[in-house]
Amino acid sequence: MRVLIVDDEAPARAKLRRMLAAFADVEVVGEAADGAQALRLVDQHAPDALFLDVQMPEVSGLDVAASLPDGAPALVFVTAFDRYALHAFDASAIDYLLKPVEPERLARAVQRLRERVAGARPSSGVPAQLLIADRGRTHVVRCADIEWLQSADNYVTVHANGKALLMRRTLSGLLADLGDAFVRTHRSAAVALAQIDSVRSRDKGDATLVLRSGSDVPCSRQYRAQVLSRLEEI
Repeated sequence: MRVLIVDDEAPARAKLRRMLAAFADVEVVGEAADGAQALRLVDQHAPDALFLDVQMPEVSGLDVAASLPDGAPALVFVTAFDRYALHAFDASAIDYLLKPVEPERLARAVQRLRERVAGARPSSGVPAQLLIADRGRTHVVRCADIEWLQSADNYVTVHANGKALLMRRTLSGLLADLGDAFVRTHRSAAVALAQIDSVRSRDKGDATLVLRSGSDVPCSRQYRAQVLSRLEEI
């Protein structure tokens, strides 16, 4: 199994690398000190699994997990704090290891990875922010700032703060991660409910959603009733 270690502390990365060397079928293909570097290395090496610290400066491990592309690596969270366990398993983690990591617990985590590596990664829990690598830069986007999403094949354009950033995700997969704050309006679009300012009727039951920023988003008749129902719930 090809694994990537993500931790902002170099001694922690080095210790985990030494411990993983005890497993003949595990190869550490890289180390990342932050979330942006982790995403670049995932794209470069396509590892089977990430050993991911939860608490890191600026961007947490949970946010990194939600920013990974569909079909991304299995996740094992490694942290000094037990209070993140529920969030980690909400993010479909294979295991949750507490520092200092004990060899017996690491062995169980590796065995779980062996059993899981052939499967697909389930959708992650609701993140606070996303890391989006676009045009040579890694942008940190708060989910609360996202206005709407526009899909094209296996990519999604994330519209937030006046920017349009391209993310390698499917719209369905990203919506599963973002949770109830968003609603689908079209087969290729979704909006943040809190960003909707008004709904304008169009011909044949279609509509246009006018966002607080002034942007217009199409809403097909297939999704219009659901959008209106969700707005009534706010």
